[in-house]
Amino acid sequence: MRASPLVRVVVVTYSPGPTLSTFLSSLRLATTADYEVVLADNGSTDGIPEEAAAEPGISLVRTGGNVGYGRAANAGAQGADTEWLLIANPDVRWCQPGAVDALLAAAIRWPAAGAFGPAIVTPDGQLYPSARALPSLGRGIGHALAGWWWPTNPWTAAYRQERESPVEGECGWLSGSALLVRREAFEAVGGFDPRYFMYFEDVDLCDRLARAGWTSVYVPSAVVEHSGGHATRRVPELMQRAHHASAYRYLADRYRGLRWLPVRMVLRTGLLARYLLSRVSVRTAEGAAPTRSAELLKDAREELSA
Repeated sequence: MRASPLVRVVVVTYSPGPTLSTFLSSLRLATTADYEVVLADNGSTDGIPEEAAAEPGISLVRTGGNVGYGRAANAGAQGADTEWLLIANPDVRWCQPGAVDALLAAAIRWPAAGAFGPAIVTPDGQLYPSARALPSLGRGIGHALAGWWWPTNPWTAAYRQERESPVEGECGWLSGSALLVRREAFEAVGGFDPRYFMYFEDVDLCDRLARAGWTSVYVPSAVVEHSGGHATRRVPELMQRAHHASAYRYLADRYRGLRWLPVRMVLRTGLLARYLLSRVSVRTAEGAAPTRSAELLKDAREELSA
């Protein structure tokens, strides 16, 4: 009888185009572990997920429509009996052989951690701030108001932790574009909160993992390239609305009750104003750009292998 794979790779697809093939081909070189792939499809019309699912070890789960990232990932994870879930966007490319194995090796070093995230670089070679502090009122308001026109402001730097070297260690939250999660921990907190259509579902997950006693660990020895922006470019207004709505939901959930009502009203008004501004200002919509070169990762990888 065949043993269960070690990892279930859950890929949320929505007419992914050629990016899915690149993801799958780079994944084959990224790990020597036994894995299975589940494509959680949100209503693709390009036929690409169906073509991929014809290959051995790849299955397709239809979510019934564009239900959002977290809800689709939950559907793809349902019924897994693997130790690990590797949840990813299809527009991710594993940059070096053994990248997934580096995440799995980190899991041995951090047995109390529930989530592990690789370093993420952009196609133009910038190191994306994918391991951040959890949002607070001060950091969140400062980042939202100043990040798009003053990328080096202290609130954005504190939130993104950009003034620190990219070294392996605990952080507040990790980007959901490529995230290795201990299945036991994922199921213990109920997976992603389905109320988040897009954005902040990864922040919320890592926060709930922390509240349940699991830490999140950044692993810069594993590197992926994320092209990003596919959904945003297709339906920019919908994505901007979802981003601001999710930001409010996250903060409102953590500042509940009558005493925090004035704060929630200020948050709602401020985020609404920023959303309206993002509709007429590309710079506001894009937010603060990455400020660190991917060359910084070289030292992190060399230090770990020494």
